[in-house]
Amino acid sequence: MAGGNLRDYEVLEQREELDERVVDITRVAKVVKGGRRFNFRVVAVVGDNKGQVGLGIAKARGVPDAIRKATEQARRNIHPVALVQTTIPHEVVGRCGGAKVLLKPATPGTGVIAGGGVRAVLEAVGVHDVLTKSQGSSNMVNVVRATMDGLAQLRRVEDLARERGVPEVQVMPFWRRGR
Repeated sequence: MAGGNLRDYEVLEQREELDERVVDITRVAKVVKGGRRFNFRVVAVVGDNKGQVGLGIAKARGVPDAIRKATEQARRNIHPVALVQTTIPHEVVGRCGGAKVLLKPATPGTGVIAGGGVRAVLEAVGVHDVLTKSQGSSNMVNVVRATMDGLAQLRRVEDLARERGVPEVQVMPFWRRGR
């Protein structure tokens, strides 16, 4: 890269450390006067495996273009998520449309007990131990959005304890209380 400045290198480094996952690729059709026009819709998740995640949904005539557009949109939509070591701080239910996703903290060593879009989002954000249950609609877009909604509802233990006026020990997950 002759003539490249430091900013270009920083952007390249940032791109390399982000975890990009394509969750779903679907062919969609638009009916026009001459017949059907086919596009591809891509759902992509981008995370840094350290507590930040973003969701992107995009359409294009070709799959590579749709993937590129979705990952770029996901990069723009990255937001932080409250984590406690390798799990989430408390139980939460995320909702979107007809989909509901239950996220429960789990003890270290449990792993990510989730499937499909929920697993992709949780692994991209950096959660290693969690229990999940997807209920209602199985529409991939709504399931991923419900998971993101649940992650957005998560609160840090310190903040929750301060708001409730109780010691942090009462708000912590049960396996961390003894430490």
